[in-house]
Amino acid sequence: MRGYLPRIFRDTEEENRRSILDALPESSGPLLDLGTHTGEFTSRIVARVKPASAVGIEVVGEYAAIARARGLEIIEADIDGGLPFADGSFDTVVANQVIEHVRWTDSLLAEIRRVLAPGGVVCISTNNLSSWHNLASLALGYQPMPMHVSDQVVIGNPLTPDEGAEHPNGAQAHLRVFTQRALVDLAARHGLRAKKIWGVGYYPLPPLVAQAAAKVDRLHAAYTCVLLHPEPDDDQSERLRSPKAPARLVHR
Repeated sequence: MRGYLPRIFRDTEEENRRSILDALPESSGPLLDLGTHTGEFTSRIVARVKPASAVGIEVVGEYAAIARARGLEIIEADIDGGLPFADGSFDTVVANQVIEHVRWTDSLLAEIRRVLAPGGVVCISTNNLSSWHNLASLALGYQPMPMHVSDQVVIGNPLTPDEGAEHPNGAQAHLRVFTQRALVDLAARHGLRAKKIWGVGYYPLPPLVAQAAAKVDRLHAAYTCVLLHPEPDDDQSERLRSPKAPARLVHR
């Protein structure tokens, strides 16, 4: 199982990326990718969407440098402090495996809604707290795999392939892990309506079998993904009451 699970995890991560690309519509308008990492997936998003311009945000300087070397425009910043863009700047916003790392999730979703142009689209993908492998972990008395309790090391679940490993780059622990319902409801609170909801992966099944299982039972898939559209600007009563994150944007 030690060799099987890491392979399944990697294959499922790639299946998740492919599903995002399939869901994104083509758009000539500007594109924003949150959490570009080394830019490999960002480049694939740009090739799929075909935007007139694209910019990414990455907090880790090492990754930002690699992404820039790919020819991407990258802002090195901490998105917990806000998005350094004008209102309505982007037709497409992508946040793959990002929201679970963010402390100020209300602020992030409000900021995404703010920088999204009318008629734009947002794709968010994240670990699913209610996946069967997380529920099974709890039943065994183990920490659910994506729910990190330490900022330094992965600990609490001996079934996790990277149990005992340090988080890369010092501080990439998961802070908040969502169920599908929680993600959709919180997005709606901040003016983002779910147009499409789907699941990806079904551990410990291999991707082809897991793909069929996730279509039947998306609520317990490994990843939850949503395609969101902005609500009209006049429907903003809830957003106006949203708490703001402290102003601590790191921008270099």
